[in-house]
Amino acid sequence: MINEVKKTAEQKMQKSLEAFKADLTKIRTGRAHTGILDHVQVDYYGNPTPINQVANVTLIDARTIGVQPWEKPMLAKIEKAIRDSDLGLNPASVGDVIRVPMPMLTEERRKEMIKLVRSEAEGARVAIRNIRRDANNDFKNLLKDKAITEDDDRRAQDDVQKLTDKAIAEVDKLLAAKETELMAV
Repeated sequence: MINEVKKTAEQKMQKSLEAFKADLTKIRTGRAHTGILDHVQVDYYGNPTPINQVANVTLIDARTIGVQPWEKPMLAKIEKAIRDSDLGLNPASVGDVIRVPMPMLTEERRKEMIKLVRSEAEGARVAIRNIRRDANNDFKNLLKDKAITEDDDRRAQDDVQKLTDKAIAEVDKLLAAKETELMAV
């Protein structure tokens, strides 16, 4: 039973880390990367569809994303969807390819982005700590039901604390890397 609780806690912490990584990819730096358009939806025959399911999304250079629709009529719709998204991008059609240049970030905007990244990191830390709390509550209930001994409870809580420390260290490492990326000019 203890191993099940620890395994569940570890899996949930891993999912929290994956969600944090996904959130970080959506935060725009000065450099182009195709993942920035992942959550932009385009109207595809009446259905909202991610851009990468109706077009090839590639990097033209370090500061420009290229979007090449598989169907010619989608060109204008994709361009409009990118322009209307909350990313602050200004796409331009060149033949049958949409070029999406990444604007330079101002110092003020970089600081705003860092605040946003830090709040995302704190949210991930809180989620991980909540998972630890839930696991510890499960151990307390097992102890109360006399399914485990006090020593087992203490050891299990120490193990979950080690998992928590490891996950939070990973969050801090990802945060530091993203901050470095944001401050690079």
